[in-house]
Amino acid sequence: MRTIQLLKNLITSLFLTLIIVTGVSGQDPKAIMQRMEDNIRGDASYTEMTMETVRPRYTREISMKSWSMGDDFALILVTAPARDEGTSFLKRQNEIWNYVPNIDRTVKMPPSMMSQSWMGSDFTNDDLVRGVSTIDDFDHTLLGTETIDGVECYKIEMIPHPETPVAYEKIIRWVSKGSYLPVRVENYDDRDELVSTINFSEVKNLGGRDYPTVMEMIPHDKRGHKTIITTHKADFGINLNQNFFSQQNMRSVR
Repeated sequence: MRTIQLLKNLITSLFLTLIIVTGVSGQDPKAIMQRMEDNIRGDASYTEMTMETVRPRYTREISMKSWSMGDDFALILVTAPARDEGTSFLKRQNEIWNYVPNIDRTVKMPPSMMSQSWMGSDFTNDDLVRGVSTIDDFDHTLLGTETIDGVECYKIEMIPHPETPVAYEKIIRWVSKGSYLPVRVENYDDRDELVSTINFSEVKNLGGRDYPTVMEMIPHDKRGHKTIITTHKADFGINLNQNFFSQQNMRSVR
């Protein structure tokens, strides 16, 4: 009788495991990523943010505004401090441009620059300007589910396509199951070593939707270094079109 009961328990355990695995694998990781992108970007959006770059001996803060339309169009304008005011970054599909007001010059950024630091922070140009699409330029694998800081998340591995110019060779993302918002990102190099971690927190209602207002980047090879971006205002009902995202507007938008 004991043997029969043990077999029943084993069968039940295997059955429950199969249900769990099937439930997870039945989710499309690309669809999860798309839903997350829709939640934090929408069709078009406008945000106001501050970025605090923390170093062992100093802290530097800049303010900026950002406009985006889908994955293909984005414009970031630095509004403070005075020495950086007017600096802007433009993304039009696969092209990235940087305008430097001090020399009144617009420079097209090659793919090799996407892995460089953005405005002296721990974020790369690709982290902020997003030269590639998180949906179309990666292969996605659902690794399972995991609880991060009390939030149950989907754990998704992203491997860039061979032709995709990115700063990282592998990215792992945690997306909350309840709200489909980003919770954590880990970036890995070509030796499969962890380069940096991004944590998302302090979800608040901005522009009529839940939004993680704090994004903290922590590099793993620099003790005492981190960069924190805090979003103070967001509008997801803004009316934008492709003409807004122009080199001319890089100089004039305020």
